[in-house]
Amino acid sequence: MICVELSFTDEPARLAARPAHRDRLRALYEQGALLLAGPWDGDSGALLVFTGDRAEVDRLMAEDPYFTTAGVEVVAVRGWRPVVGP
Repeated sequence: MICVELSFTDEPARLAARPAHRDRLRALYEQGALLLAGPWDGDSGALLVFTGDRAEVDRLMAEDPYFTTAGVEVVAVRGWRPVVGP
């Protein structure tokens, strides 16, 4: 699994792009490529957990313009090996 941590600002471009981004996340979840995703309390950023490897996550992020929208910063992309859970 790969975890992606984002940081947000109140940039209008980010807020305008968010609905399309969330639709894309729902589709990725339904396809099994995304395990979970959501914003931190206070909307200061978000955590996304993908089921694929780093190359697949890089490809998915490149296909979604939200990750390069003003007001969105990718803080970290890390592999994760959970010991409990799905």
